[in-house]
Amino acid sequence: MANVKRKLNQRLLFLFFVVFLPISGVLCFSELFFIKEPHDVTAMRREAVVLDCQAHGESPINVRWLKNGVRVVENERVYLLPNDSLYISEVESRRGEKSDEGLYQCLAHNKYGAILSQKARLTIASISSFAIQPKSIVVTQGSVARFSCKISAHPPPIITWEFNRVTLPLVNERITVLPSGVLQIHGVQRSHAGNYRCIATNIASRRRSTEATLTVTPAPSPQLPQRPHIIAGPQNISVSLHQNAILECMATGNPRPIISWSRADSRSIDVYNTKVLGNGNLIITDIKPQHGGVYMCRATTPGTRNYTVASANVTVLAPPSLVEWPESVTRPRAGTARFVCQAEGAPTPQITWLKNGQRVHSNGRVKMYNSKLVINQIIPEDDAIYQCQAESEQGSVLSMARLIVVMSEDRPSAPRNLQGDTVSSSAILLAWESPLYNSDKVIAYSVHYMKAKGLNNEEYQVVIGNDTTRYIIDDLEPACNYTFYVVAYMPMGASRMSDHVFQHTLEDVPLRAPELSLTSNSPMDIQVSWQPLPDKLSRGRVSAYRLSYRTSSESTVSQVELPGEKSQHLLENLQPDTIYLLRITAATSVGWGEQSAWTSHHTPKASSARVPLAPDLHLEPLNCTTISVRWQLAPRNSVSVQGYRLFYHEESQSESAPVQLRALDNKHTIGGLDPRKKYHVRLLAYNSVGDGYQADQTISTPGCVSVRDRMVPPPPPPHNVYTKTNSSTSVFLHWSRPAFTSSQAVNYTVRCNPVGLQNASLVLYLQTNEQKLLVRDLEPNTKYEFAIRLHIDKLSSPWSPVVYQTTSPDAPTLPPSNVKVTLIEEDTALVSWKPPDDPNVAVTHYTILYASRHAWIAGEWQVLHREGSITMALLEKLKPSQIYLVKVSASNDIGDGPFCQTLELAVRADLSSGHDPHGSTHSTAFSDGFYHLDQKSMTGITVGVSIALICIIICAFIIVCRGKNRKFSAVKTYGEGGSASSPVAGHLASEGQAENADLAVPMMSQNHFIDAKGGTDLLINSLGPVQPSTEKKEKWFSFGSNLKKDSKAVQNMRHVVASYQTGSTVLTFEEELSMSPDQPITLQGLLWSPGVDTEGSSNSEGSHATSDSGRYSHNETELTNLSSGQSSRPQSLSAEDSGGSECSGTVEEPGELTEESQTNHKLTESVEIGHCHQEAQSSTQSALCLQECV
Repeated sequence: MANVKRKLNQRLLFLFFVVFLPISGVLCFSELFFIKEPHDVTAMRREAVVLDCQAHGESPINVRWLKNGVRVVENERVYLLPNDSLYISEVESRRGEKSDEGLYQCLAHNKYGAILSQKARLTIASISSFAIQPKSIVVTQGSVARFSCKISAHPPPIITWEFNRVTLPLVNERITVLPSGVLQIHGVQRSHAGNYRCIATNIASRRRSTEATLTVTPAPSPQLPQRPHIIAGPQNISVSLHQNAILECMATGNPRPIISWSRADSRSIDVYNTKVLGNGNLIITDIKPQHGGVYMCRATTPGTRNYTVASANVTVLAPPSLVEWPESVTRPRAGTARFVCQAEGAPTPQITWLKNGQRVHSNGRVKMYNSKLVINQIIPEDDAIYQCQAESEQGSVLSMARLIVVMSEDRPSAPRNLQGDTVSSSAILLAWESPLYNSDKVIAYSVHYMKAKGLNNEEYQVVIGNDTTRYIIDDLEPACNYTFYVVAYMPMGASRMSDHVFQHTLEDVPLRAPELSLTSNSPMDIQVSWQPLPDKLSRGRVSAYRLSYRTSSESTVSQVELPGEKSQHLLENLQPDTIYLLRITAATSVGWGEQSAWTSHHTPKASSARVPLAPDLHLEPLNCTTISVRWQLAPRNSVSVQGYRLFYHEESQSESAPVQLRALDNKHTIGGLDPRKKYHVRLLAYNSVGDGYQADQTISTPGCVSVRDRMVPPPPPPHNVYTKTNSSTSVFLHWSRPAFTSSQAVNYTVRCNPVGLQNASLVLYLQTNEQKLLVRDLEPNTKYEFAIRLHIDKLSSPWSPVVYQTTSPDAPTLPPSNVKVTLIEEDTALVSWKPPDDPNVAVTHYTILYASRHAWIAGEWQVLHREGSITMALLEKLKPSQIYLVKVSASNDIGDGPFCQTLELAVRADLSSGHDPHGSTHSTAFSDGFYHLDQKSMTGITVGVSIALICIIICAFIIVCRGKNRKFSAVKTYGEGGSASSPVAGHLASEGQAENADLAVPMMSQNHFIDAKGGTDLLINSLGPVQPSTEKKEKWFSFGSNLKKDSKAVQNMRHVVASYQTGSTVLTFEEELSMSPDQPITLQGLLWSPGVDTEGSSNSEGSHATSDSGRYSHNETELTNLSSGQSSRPQSLSAEDSGGSECSGTVEEPGELTEESQTNHKLTESVEIGHCHQEAQSSTQSALCLQECV
């Protein structure tokens, strides 16, 4: 009873290990996987680079980095960050191993195993010399011109062109610049003649090509009609997925031809991703696999059927993506584990298997069949994480799975003292002893053997009972070395493997003779050749060959023995035009093998006529019923060939009629043959003289693989699977039930995963009993694959064919990363960036905004747009001595993303004086046009503003105090040649209303003058010198409320002359004042002078570009310059305009002017040191600006 209970407990334990652990191991596999992996990066020399790597799993996790498969040694320049990313402070571009360029991977490992990340290539930005320089050309007026240049650079450069050292626009009515480096000019005019050169720019540098001259000659008159001719057609190109393809087509003719595009397969061209650039160039944006094919450019003369065609093939290169990936499994010791991995891509990716980050090699237990990994006789050391790596020139992708090995208790120890003894050339006797422990529990033994030579050998297994410890293996190959081991089995599991033994089988006679190939070089010889026997047929080392031959009419046989190393022999001194029979046999150290059948050969006729020599013949079995025949004429053949005759027949059968082949043929397929038969093939060439020399060869067809009887088939999978994108996070699926009759309930399993998934544990399995399902919680802009299987009555169908669907993208939520601005020339800057750090968001175009500091204040930005595949832009025609602000955003069809932080770029006035040729960039951050100020900046601004306010208050107080003590001075006017005052002298002083009228004049007019030598504050207007008032002012900088009408004072203005002392500086002024008597004199007319804008701002530059907030306009007239013109202000007035001067005056009611309204004033100014005399005669003085005389 105790034994029964113990056996029951053992069985339950066995079921626990076999059933529960596999399920738990598969479902709970999340012990180690990557959250972030490194990506390809391009950096400038001495730039800092960070390669991301972040693994998640059970701690502790150790991470190390590999460069080109070799561990990276940390130092002061290259070291790991706390988050396990690799940091390179200064990238170096030295030659050899010292360069930082290469393929980087991070290896993460914990107690469960190790995983390797995808490969990331670090490339140092560079630009080489031009491989193709533009060449000078001469064209006629009205025709087309084309220049081209080519340069290698990384990243790809921006190509621009200059005409006579001036940058050309990318596209206009006649000029087209292709990104591939081609400049096209249609309808060439004389103005296009000049020098052209190509400019290539990337983040590394800028290069200029040599100049090419375009010479334009007059067009002949009259112009003759000319058929269309394509002078630059499309070229075969290979384009990576999501990049742009450019197909050039440039044609000439008279009249000008019309260019159209079509596909060779008659499919329509994708109008959404295709556009025409210039006058016929085709550009395919965001290229996809369906865009691949042959495109045809057709140039047609208008109104006629005259046309010409040029075509090119577009190959779309796609990175590897997994369509089937390995799944984690749990297996007991001595079991078998199988992992499947299939990938697709263009070119076809290669599959590599990794175990804990190390490459797996085939051996006796571990096999790799195409894309499968099979592990037989599992041992505890096989418990690891396995990765499938699909790699091609376009990149790599990895997927991982874990093998969990279940260990059982009370297992037997390994069999002991295994020995082998060779019995014959195909049999070896194995003997061993029972396990030392638990040998009574052994229920069977398993004998394993395989060839010891080579890596990818098949392992064979034979299971025998527990009643013997001896076994003869009798299906071995002769003369081969084998390795053997034995495993003992019990109900709870298997033992460890026994020790391996090696044993060699004996040699045997060859199983078959070589197959002969016969040709004749002359009428009296036969060249005999053969291929060495494979090891399976030779059954040992071939030591000799025996060649026998005779004529068909004689029975005497001649023999030639040849050493085993030879594979050909020339039989000479034969009879011409005679049929010879030949056969061969091979021998080993054991003896001679079976002879081959007689093979016939007809020697050529002894004729002086020249016939074709024997072709070189090659035979290859394609399958068990088909042979491929290929040939080529001998290089020494110098005669013409009209055709070939091919003969073939089964050995010991009569020859059939020949197959006639053309002279251009060089291959033929023979079908309908029988398996495992030997066939004789003969080929000859012929011409008008006769049949040429023939080539004879024999070949054996292989056996066909027998089809095994299949079990009752499972139910068919669902069909007509239909997918439709529902949103950026969901996809709708619908399918049809297969056509079979059953009353059982049917349910379905839907498998969903992103294409190229690396962590198999993240595959989503959904259950439903309907024929439709909405799959939710997906990632935006991600390509998913879906498969469906059917379940009925404990049977499951195969997975349906995989269908693909991509979720809709979201608008970018992150700005472009790593934005840089570099000044590469005096007026040109290069902006570079990287796509946003969101792999699930597609970017269709980028927006670049830039503006000078003054334009930014006005809200005016210059706008550039670049396609989503371009990550650089040139900012041209920048002004010197300006600070430019730059920001970039990413957008797609859904919406626009945020702008990056605004960068500052300082453009200096003189770049030659110690200026870095790369310019300087400032990292002051902006957001929506406002500064982000830190605490130190705020403190400095607060202190500065406080000091300024205190100074303003003090100045205002001083002005008030000094204004109280001022006295109003009379204005005196002296007549010409005498000192008599005008009748209206002193009128202004006597007017009491002057105290009540204050007038603010913000700037000087053309009627004001100042001392040209300096040293005085004398101010003169059109009425004469102005003396500061000492009377009390009731108001500041405002107009008085009491204005009296006095038009007579204005009407009585006459010639006024002021005289001054000898030696004084004299300024003369003449003015013709024309005023209509009926026109009232307004305050604005008195205060304003022509050409003066009193609302001018010293820090606005009059830009008229459209701003973010709407149309901004400003008068471009600046402050009047009294000394040199209206473009600037004199330095002597700057203090007054900023608050150091007071302007006041009396304004009378305007009256009517007399007829003598045109006056000429001549003023003479006298200046003495420390004293100022100012006299003027006027009844009314408008806009007097009082200046204090020192």
